[in-house]
Amino acid sequence: MNNASRYDLISDADENTALTANALKAMAHPLRWKILCSLGQNELSVGEIVERTGTSQSNISQHLEQLKNKNIVVARKEANRIYYRIRNAQLLELIGIMREVLCPANLDDRGGM
Repeated sequence: MNNASRYDLISDADENTALTANALKAMAHPLRWKILCSLGQNELSVGEIVERTGTSQSNISQHLEQLKNKNIVVARKEANRIYYRIRNAQLLELIGIMREVLCPANLDDRGGM
């Protein structure tokens, strides 16, 4: 493999690492995490997400836009409503695993090893 090919592989890896880190950072915000947990396997309207999270529609819309920009959720417009869902089964599984592993109720021992 020549130096140019190695550089391309490293460059692609760096770009993928940055994209992954940015997506995880977007999910790490407490309200966005709550939105994702509310969505689960469902497709919900903005109004339904507002009801489940207990915050304002404008706040939810801003956070949904962030999640959409990071390709975590997708939107579908129907009449005057916009419905959101988690983009794919792999992300849904990842979110489920993160909840299972990281939520305080699931931690057996906070003291470590």
